[in-house]
Amino acid sequence: MLIETVDTLVVGAGQAGIAMSEHLVKAGVSHVVLERARIAEGWRTRRWDSLVANGPAWHDRFPGMTFKADPDAFVPKDGVAQYLEDYATMVDAPIRTGVDVTSVERIAGRAGFRVETSEGLIEAQNVVVATGAFQTAVIPPVIPAESGVNQIHSSQYRNPAELPEGSILVVGAGSSGVQIADELNRAGRDVYLSVGPHDRPPRTYRGRDFVWWLGVLGLWNMEKPTPGTEHVTIAVSGARGGETIDFRNLAEQGILLLGRTESCVDGELTFASDLKLNIQRGDENYLNLLRAADTFVEKNGLDLPEEPEAHVLEALPDCVQNPVLSLNLTDAGITTIIWATGYGVDYTWMKVDCFDENGRPIHQRGVGREPGIFFLGLPWQSRRGSSFIWGVWHDAKHIADSIATKAKYMEYDAQTRAASTDSGVKIRA
Repeated sequence: MLIETVDTLVVGAGQAGIAMSEHLVKAGVSHVVLERARIAEGWRTRRWDSLVANGPAWHDRFPGMTFKADPDAFVPKDGVAQYLEDYATMVDAPIRTGVDVTSVERIAGRAGFRVETSEGLIEAQNVVVATGAFQTAVIPPVIPAESGVNQIHSSQYRNPAELPEGSILVVGAGSSGVQIADELNRAGRDVYLSVGPHDRPPRTYRGRDFVWWLGVLGLWNMEKPTPGTEHVTIAVSGARGGETIDFRNLAEQGILLLGRTESCVDGELTFASDLKLNIQRGDENYLNLLRAADTFVEKNGLDLPEEPEAHVLEALPDCVQNPVLSLNLTDAGITTIIWATGYGVDYTWMKVDCFDENGRPIHQRGVGREPGIFFLGLPWQSRRGSSFIWGVWHDAKHIADSIATKAKYMEYDAQTRAASTDSGVKIRA
């Protein structure tokens, strides 16, 4: 059986894999990128139809290419996928699509890894897992399948017309949950939204997008989340040209806000009594950023228009002041539940010593505990911005530098062995 050999194998051709390939090309490292589907497949088929990028085009991109769009525009998902494909072509990334990686294990007795793929075996000195953070859709086992209600994950949602008639419960108050609930409501559907802990930054403030404020305030470079916020989602939207999410507005539109979804017994849903607290904490996050921005403007003497009205919050709606704590699926007419509850990881195909008891990678800035194994595209891999297109590009450079440095040491070792052999000195392996 023929076995292909390569210095570095990259798994995944999304934004992480493409960024990785660019830096490996620049470093002169022989490599191949394997993608089970198409380039940027996640953007093509695991997003709803109307989705746009959550950051403006001037910001959410690689350094080497701009979007073919207004810099302040929020690019539609298909435009992001095309951008990534064009970028891969520009950097001459050696990508093979339609190839599934099924197993990675260390080769016994010598350096390197044996990689099983749908098209044969490959031996690689290094493996970069660039499969990102959105691997396995998580649907909590709260509502029994026999309840008869249609349950889907947000990654399966496409548009209102594809859902059966009836009311809809959206669980999750991050960007996906909020935008999907809003779209369904605007389409005339009766919508319930289960709201957990969240951050909700202003979309714009004093003439600047919030991504700009995070940049000048140094918040993109935070190396780890503050305690207790590791799993807090961010409610922000690029829809309709970008807008600040305010749950008061959603309630005014007719969406019934609920606390965290806790349980379901005999078709009776129960919700935590934390709705008001979650809304208030989100408000405080919003106001904190406004205050930090005002301080920055004053200290740096910037000529940016004041927005005192942005600090004024309307009264909390009745559904927050007097929250509904239980709901009967039948009486409420709920026929669909959309779980905007994030993703888990699945590295069961990797037979290497590089994971903790929960199956999560053990790494330092993407450099795995197992020598020769690397990870890219993880949330907070090196800092807050690691999950974004521009952030993953910088993380990829660090990994490429690590691979190139390792190669230099191995080259020195090989040269030393060759010189010792030529001089008649025997070296035991």
